[in-house]
Amino acid sequence: MTKAEELFHKIAVDFPDSKTGKMFGTLCIKNSKGKAFAMLWKDEIVVKLNVDDVDKILKLKGTKHFDPMNGRPMKEWVRLPNEHSTQWKKLVEKSYIYVAKQVKMK
Repeated sequence: MTKAEELFHKIAVDFPDSKTGKMFGTLCIKNSKGKAFAMLWKDEIVVKLNVDDVDKILKLKGTKHFDPMNGRPMKEWVRLPNEHSTQWKKLVEKSYIYVAKQVKMK
């Protein structure tokens, strides 16, 4: 298991009402409604945030929009490389809250 995988699993247990699963063939964390809010992609964390937060995160070195289909980036999803792993937990928490709000709005 890579250090990124270890950290991902460590973060995932901090969300007891959530569970790990798969999205795009990779590990993800889903809330109690089954909505993914974080995933591990090639040793990078991917989180779903509002567009303003995504724009702020994209200013960090090495970050980029999540683009699982090469050419169709997902505007609310952003990838953060391992060099920003100290921020992963905070951003996963932010993503958890953001996705929960979206579910309530529907």
